[in-house]
Amino acid sequence: MAERRYEHAPAHTLPGLLQRGRGLGARMAAEDPAAAAGLVYGCLRWDWRWDRQTDDRHLYLARLLRDLELPLGPVIELLAHGEDACERAARVLELLALDGSVEAREALRAHVREGEHWAAVLESVAGAWPVEWWDDLAGPARERLKGHPEDRWGEPWDRWGSAAPRPGRAVGLRDPMPEVASARLLELLADPAAPENRKVTALGALAARAPEPGLVPLVPSLGAADGALALPRLPAVVRGLGAPAVPAAREWAGTGKPWLVALGCQVLAEHGEAEDVPMLVAALERDWVARTWAGPMYTARGLARFGPGAAEAVSLLRRFWLWTPHSYERAAYLEALAEIGPAGLESVHVECLWDCEEDARLLGVAHAPDRPEVRERLAYLRDDPMEEAGVRAAAGERLAALTP
Repeated sequence: MAERRYEHAPAHTLPGLLQRGRGLGARMAAEDPAAAAGLVYGCLRWDWRWDRQTDDRHLYLARLLRDLELPLGPVIELLAHGEDACERAARVLELLALDGSVEAREALRAHVREGEHWAAVLESVAGAWPVEWWDDLAGPARERLKGHPEDRWGEPWDRWGSAAPRPGRAVGLRDPMPEVASARLLELLADPAAPENRKVTALGALAARAPEPGLVPLVPSLGAADGALALPRLPAVVRGLGAPAVPAAREWAGTGKPWLVALGCQVLAEHGEAEDVPMLVAALERDWVARTWAGPMYTARGLARFGPGAAEAVSLLRRFWLWTPHSYERAAYLEALAEIGPAGLESVHVECLWDCEEDARLLGVAHAPDRPEVRERLAYLRDDPMEEAGVRAAAGERLAALTP
């Protein structure tokens, strides 16, 4: 059975590069497709994304399968595994179908007719494929729905007239306590006897209102009962205070409460001044030592505001770029390096043209130096039917600008 793993191989090895979706991994794999085949299949069999909600691997893996000319049989087999493995395989196969693979297209259509996770696969391909590729599956889908009265909406159910009423959606932030004045909310938050759920509701109310500076002195007391985290909504409300929270944030960043230290550094990253750079670098160092992969991108963006004045962060930013398994954050480290210490980034921007993340590929498109291999890759991205529309357009524009 496919399952999630987090024991990533070292970032300087081919397995580690492929697991992280690095462009260098794709380039190395192309040098010996037979040797890389098992590693590519392993990146589908197990989920190496640090955060499956944000990290992207589907296009990266689909390209590896296509460009290395690997058989699709092991991928198609994953459709019969658990829900997560099926989702990974289906997303890759639907892209390959767009590229012209009849085998991929028919495997997914067959799964809709007979497979266990047919509804999720159908909804996915209906959002990606031309309607004529899936519209004829209405009959089998309706038959399979009999005896399973689940609410479904979106495609293909909208087109087939079998969608349930859509649930209502809140527009913007809603004040849950509109009748209570902000001063009274602050009193509630300051009361040590007030229930935690009431405090969370009060913070939700403040989040929907204009910034309330009176919250600042109360922040250190607004941790959750276990002391490990801030109360829900507190970070968003504090960050909304902007620059007026900076003096207090400097004090928070020097306390021993991890959640308060993190909140203080978030405020300093967004609104701090040059004197706060050492504290932000120290925060980045702590995250590196602890292998905290989710969140350092915000510190990196804050340091980028100071340009060369944050030069002491360059080594850490390079390490995060090279080693993070959280590919969604990778581009932020490169953007920060470009502002703080851009030496040596030419080769990195070339590698980005093969990266798994759209933001990284866009950086490569914009900044990779003009070389024959870069022009060749730009044309590849421009013409690839599996590529995101924004990347295709940007690659075409850059290539046109380079062409005499």
